[in-house]
Amino acid sequence: QVQVVESGGGLEQDGGSLRLSCTASGRTFNTYTMAWFRQAPGKEREYVTGISWSGKTDYADSVKGRFTISRDNVKNTVYLQMNRLKPEDTAVYYCAASTRFTSAPVGPSLNYDSWGQGTQVTVSS
Repeated sequence: QVQVVESGGGLEQDGGSLRLSCTASGRTFNTYTMAWFRQAPGKEREYVTGISWSGKTDYADSVKGRFTISRDNVKNTVYLQMNRLKPEDTAVYYCAASTRFTSAPVGPSLNYDSWGQGTQVTVSS
């Protein structure tokens, strides 16, 4: 069982920045597709961004140009740099791993089989 742990959430003002980190266990982290999802109060969980084993990235339209996903395979860590934050970015952010190697394009429809507990991001207006 792969363990996924997020960190870095918090309270930030409108227009500010935060960086989330996510560490996943396993000796084959470099083959995982990693993604971030978020869930705001009263809303369904939504896909934010993903990064493939080869470093290809994908973003939801709502965060394009503001958020950047990256990975460090030596540290088994994926990062989410969030700039120009908006109040509507307020949500619990979840990191997810698709641990079965795939050549399919990164995106929301992959089978993400390991999930973290989530970290709260709150953006005040």
